Amino acid sequence: MVRPRAFDEDKALDAAMRLFWEKGYEATSLSDLTSGMGIQRPSLYAAFGDKKELFEAALRKYTHAHSSYVRSKLQNASSVKEAFRSYFEGIAAEVDEEGPNKGCFCINVMVELAPHDAKFEVLTREHQMYLAALFQETIERGLRSGELKQVGSAKALAHTMLVSVIGLTVLMKSRPERSVADHFIVTILELLK
Repeated sequence: MVRPRAFDEDKALDAAMRLFWEKGYEATSLSDLTSGMGIQRPSLYAAFGDKKELFEAALRKYTHAHSSYVRSKLQNASSVKEAFRSYFEGIAAEVDEEGPNKGCFCINVMVELAPHDAKFEVLTREHQMYLAALFQETIERGLRSGELKQVGSAKALAHTMLVSVIGLTVLMKSRPERSVADHFIVTILELLK
């Protein structure tokens, strides 16, 4: 008979995700993980596999949660312009928070692992394309309502917004003056005529 796990797998995965997010894949040791997750190595291996499999599970959990957050942010705003303004300002607001600015876990993985690991290249690209599709859907909603005017393709504008999100997120890790981020946001939002 299989013994039930003596720990909450979801909470343990959350703890692993926070560690990987803060330190990155390479700098997070198995000792960091077992200590942070509150489990022993045999339990880690039995529940999640090796370190790389655990990292993949953490990234998938993050991208699922992040996708839901972005979808909600874009769908629940009073207007398309407000949706994007609020989303970008949320990224910039991280500079005001206490502690290290971890940025976006997925973007961190794009930088650390995607260039030399095909699996993580695909996983991060899938998340980028999902966000671009959400942006395009939001832009098309603005075009249909008349809030936005057609200037080029909605798909191209969505990809430009995605690149802007990635750029702003990376920029914010260096904690620039908030006015720098605010100027960037105003410039990007001017694309939504």
